[in-house]
Amino acid sequence: MVSPLILMPESKTTRTEMTMTPEQFRDWRRSLGLKQKEAAEQLGLKKRMIQYYEKGNRDGRPVEIPKSIRLACYALSMGVNDFDGTSASSGPQALAREPLAAPPDQPPRPAETLQK
Repeated sequence: MVSPLILMPESKTTRTEMTMTPEQFRDWRRSLGLKQKEAAEQLGLKKRMIQYYEKGNRDGRPVEIPKSIRLACYALSMGVNDFDGTSASSGPQALAREPLAAPPDQPPRPAETLQK
């Protein structure tokens, strides 16, 4: 008799989750030519949160950039302005972008825009 395969959920200690540093976040924003206020509007955040993410702390406590924000940054860098669950809305900058290749040990970097 064959034993059934039991899948155990991954523990938090074994998960390797990518992170975005404050410097990478700032570089992302600048690569799109966005001011802090414009980045906040694009991400649906307050300008103050952009400042916290770029500083890396809030009132002396570390601030981690959430996965949802990291994914939104990637989408915006690829020219996706909105998503309704089935299709994406692209802005004019989507046509002016080419994805940049990153070394295998580093996460992909946002594409540089031709419009600055």
